[in-house]
Amino acid sequence: MIIPIRKVIISVNPKAGRSSPMLRAKELSDRLQEKKFSVELLTDLDEVTEKAKIFHTNRELRVVVGVGGDGTAATLVNRTEPGTPVTLLASGTANLLAKHFRLGNNPKRLAEIIETGNILTLDAGRANITGGVPRLFLVMLSCGFDADVVNGVHAHREERYRQGHKHGAHISYFSYAQPICRSLWQYRFHKMTIEVIEPEHKIINTIRWAFFFNINRYAWGLPLAPFAREDDGQLDYVLFRGGSVFHGCCYTVLAQCFSLHRFLPTVGLGQATRYRIMSDQPVPFQLDGDPGGVLPLDVEIVPNRFTLLVPKIR
Repeated sequence: MIIPIRKVIISVNPKAGRSSPMLRAKELSDRLQEKKFSVELLTDLDEVTEKAKIFHTNRELRVVVGVGGDGTAATLVNRTEPGTPVTLLASGTANLLAKHFRLGNNPKRLAEIIETGNILTLDAGRANITGGVPRLFLVMLSCGFDADVVNGVHAHREERYRQGHKHGAHISYFSYAQPICRSLWQYRFHKMTIEVIEPEHKIINTIRWAFFFNINRYAWGLPLAPFAREDDGQLDYVLFRGGSVFHGCCYTVLAQCFSLHRFLPTVGLGQATRYRIMSDQPVPFQLDGDPGGVLPLDVEIVPNRFTLLVPKIR
């Protein structure tokens, strides 16, 4: 007897995006049911995790759909077993993963992708946090100024959410304006030391900004790591020594111009599989747009860690 693989779990992050994600989640559910899929629309992550494990073990699960952004996708991969297929109905702010794999935010189109799409097995990064639980990230991890901005955005969002603002927890690009201004005024660009552990050991000192990419996506599409691939068993690093906002603006402009930043003497690019990131100061880091904590931190690649359902290659 062949068991039909027709179970779909839709996991809604009610805090994600600039409009209610539940409306599009319900439309996706309706579209899938028209295609004879069995759909469960859930908002409780513990329930999502439990049912995904059962359906995947029984070989009934077509996919777990995250309705949200990059952080939502990373949360699902962290909470489900290796090999569990996931995909995204984009409802966050940057949606780097969804843009990279052309998943989009249209429920009708995603229903078609779920019915006819392909399964890819991809690498993930893993942050081994000192004294904490290891966390997977799918797109990128960064340390320094932009992580400080991310901390500010999320602190502001959570405060408005606690105050009961109906739409206060949703993040848009405008949500970054005040935290960016605060970081521009307050952030001190503390020095970091990057220890490349494998495959070739070396120490890189006096770093002010540090980025580690699994996928070549950042912000609005800025190609900071032009050679990063999500299936090559490597994490690409991009390291900046310039310790000011002026340097950051220069790096951004040159990166936008055919990745010319990589030719600057104050910029280092490379690949490795394991790193240790250290600082004498409490430098923050972020993973896929979510706050992570402060250094020190160990980072490594986990080959073939997550399974993504993407549009069929024609």
